[in-house]
Amino acid sequence: MSVVGDAAPDELEPALLEAADAILWDAGASGALDGLREAAARVPVLTLPWSAEQAREALAAGARGVLSRERIEEQLLVSLQAVTVGLLTVDAAFDEAVRPRTPAEALVEPLTPRETEVLQLLAQGFTNRRIGEQLGISEHTAKFHVNAILGKLGAQTRGEAIAHAARLGLLLL
Repeated sequence: MSVVGDAAPDELEPALLEAADAILWDAGASGALDGLREAAARVPVLTLPWSAEQAREALAAGARGVLSRERIEEQLLVSLQAVTVGLLTVDAAFDEAVRPRTPAEALVEPLTPRETEVLQLLAQGFTNRRIGEQLGISEHTAKFHVNAILGKLGAQTRGEAIAHAARLGLLLL
């Protein structure tokens, strides 16, 4: 990775933005997020916030990632690479602050062990037929489990169910 420029937020010029694959944005102790939204609209931005509040504000302004200052040495390169390819990266230090998780107990009814297995296969993109083949059940039974999962998660689509389940910590993607 190469550094192509170093500038204060008010010194960011279009030429510098066009030359960059990503921007590392130091919010500073004063919380200088002015201009971040404009920069983030053109280039992926990884921020170095001082607080969870700054992390929330940076993500709301369009940053693709927040990295703890305590992890710069070990995670800077991989975090910059992640935002460059379009991934959202949130340092574990800010995870709960920026993406609060609702415990699985918040479900009206918990998923059964079989529904949890079906959910894992859904997350892998399996069709009802493939889920049935994988679990040794009929396609109709697989469809029944998928519908139960959608209902328990309050989701309309498979994708919505997977996203909601990931937020609840029911599966890891």
